[in-house]
Amino acid sequence: MARSPLTLAASVTSALPGAVATRVSPLSERVNGAFDSALVEIDGGVRVVVRVPNDENAAARLADELRALDALTAGVRELLPFQAPHVLGQSSLGGVRAAVMSYVPGYRVEAPHVPAGRGLAPSLGAAIAAVHALPTSIVRSPGLPARTTSQVRAEVTRLLDRADATERVPVSLTARWRRAVADDGLWRFETTVTLGGVTAASFVVEDLDEVPTVTGLLEWHGLGVADPALDLQWLASSPDAADDVFAAYSAAGGRSPDPMLRARSRLYAELEFAKWLVHGYDEGNEDVLTDAEELLRSLAQSTGGEDIAAEELSDADSALAMVANLAPSAVTVDTSMQTDAYDADELSGWLTEDDSPAASPEGAGEPGGSVLTPDGQEHATEPIELGDLEAEIAAAGDTEEAERASDAALRRWLAD
Repeated sequence: MARSPLTLAASVTSALPGAVATRVSPLSERVNGAFDSALVEIDGGVRVVVRVPNDENAAARLADELRALDALTAGVRELLPFQAPHVLGQSSLGGVRAAVMSYVPGYRVEAPHVPAGRGLAPSLGAAIAAVHALPTSIVRSPGLPARTTSQVRAEVTRLLDRADATERVPVSLTARWRRAVADDGLWRFETTVTLGGVTAASFVVEDLDEVPTVTGLLEWHGLGVADPALDLQWLASSPDAADDVFAAYSAAGGRSPDPMLRARSRLYAELEFAKWLVHGYDEGNEDVLTDAEELLRSLAQSTGGEDIAAEELSDADSALAMVANLAPSAVTVDTSMQTDAYDADELSGWLTEDDSPAASPEGAGEPGGSVLTPDGQEHATEPIELGDLEAEIAAAGDTEEAERASDAALRRWLAD
């Protein structure tokens, strides 16, 4: 059973000694109930976010996120053109870690809704480039995952081997992917700091001078060193904005051009189908397997077996637009190609309305968190006096209102 906002507010007072919770509202996340979250206002009008994981995968993801945010020193944060959350404190809620993080305001835009042209698309490209331009020492020093080019390539090979073992991948796709792995030219790239497969909705956006602009990044659990193309694979589901995002990314990158960046990003997007299949196979879930097979057959028909490195933007991109949310679940622990856990609702978003076997998810934005002065100690949750806090939950504003504001802002921008 989900923890109540009042219970979550109590954990805030344990994590932040002396803080008094004055208002709380529930906060939904785009991770299928992996976390219980709430937006809590404490004395002084400061708003914070409390997050408590609901299973082992979510707990591991939260641990990774806290470690990554701890690596973002004040100097590193100054290099970013947007906000990253701060971890303010931690406590224990029923034997489970509860993390209190600073609130990063803004709204989210799902990948299929990112418009072409000025504004959001270039801002996303520049934001991703800023992360990739960070010195790799910020990842290597605290021991966050760091992969070489050859290791990235080997992980793709292992994923293909696992997918082949199911005997459910169309032959034309297997051949297409194997040729890509064997193409040395595709794998001549410089590894960078990456977010392990960030998506458009990982960022929060605000209208600055009536222009949608990235102002924050919430999802840091995949921070490491790997192929920068991993953080651009979401563009398969945003074909209209892809050119503008790539152009802004290249202009802001400051590194040698990577002519195969876009091809690898497309490869990673296609391989999400393979990961979904492997997940279903490992779990013995026939529903997932059937869904994955349908996706793979549709992709095989659309790609026609062409080489990824050689093809221009074509019908293959239309097929990949089906996979808007086939990204690994936010509860995924391993950020390599061998992802073990998935968010089934997000997977359904990779399908067009006509072809989708499931309804598109109604993702809701969540404020994120970051690290100020964590004491590293866990405190047992103690009862607190919240008075008429329940009556104030509605006044705090719920997630549906935030979603309406996000949609309205995006519609205003598209109408300009």
